[in-house]
Amino acid sequence: MSLSAAQRDHYWAKGWVVAEGVFARHEADRVAKVLLAIAGRERESGKDGYNLDISEDGDRAPRKINEPFAKDAVCREMLLDARLTSRMEQLLGHQPLLVVDQAFLKPPRFGSAKPYHQDNFYFRCHPDDEVITAWLALDDADEQNGCLRYIDGSHLGPIIPHEQVAGEEYNHVPPPELIDLSKESPARVRKGGVVFHHSKALHTSHRNSSDRWRKGWATHWVTANVTCEKETLDRAYFRRPELREVFAR
Repeated sequence: MSLSAAQRDHYWAKGWVVAEGVFARHEADRVAKVLLAIAGRERESGKDGYNLDISEDGDRAPRKINEPFAKDAVCREMLLDARLTSRMEQLLGHQPLLVVDQAFLKPPRFGSAKPYHQDNFYFRCHPDDEVITAWLALDDADEQNGCLRYIDGSHLGPIIPHEQVAGEEYNHVPPPELIDLSKESPARVRKGGVVFHHSKALHTSHRNSSDRWRKGWATHWVTANVTCEKETLDRAYFRRPELREVFAR
């Protein structure tokens, strides 16, 4: 349940690192099945909105699920597993505390892209080095189906300006001249693996052009030392009274 010295060095030099085999493939499949069931329930209740991907032919498939940790015990079990949290503690130097999560479910052939951004542009939590994202691969992820891509070393600089994407109020992206694509690296990862990235690491994922799903689960964590410029931590999972018993186990 530990990262190697080479993996830790890669994280601090590049701003991200892949850890393969954190969970077994069947465990990833179990969670993926739960997430698709949640998406089905939310669609039936009318909660689709921008959480659907729609193809040019009008096909519809789930794109995003907000806060699956709060919606199912299977999700809670996986995120609080020591195989995940112990690796983050190695990187952070302190116990990781779960803030929020989202699942991104890129369907085959038309799963949409996510533009370049820094998580801490949205969160505004500091110290930046103690804010981390763990991205759980629920399918094999590569360049064809929309794996994460990073600008190596971007976490060593500041939080840079982001501008709202026209027609996409939930997406903000830095000006192109601030993104050095010569330093871009794909984070290929197999089902059950995890990609860890720093809060200031510039990252993106392209459209899914393959005939395979690319289901990923983004989970965001801080340490007890972290404070925020905005309301990010007000409804953090670890502070919610209704989840106190979950975190006490």
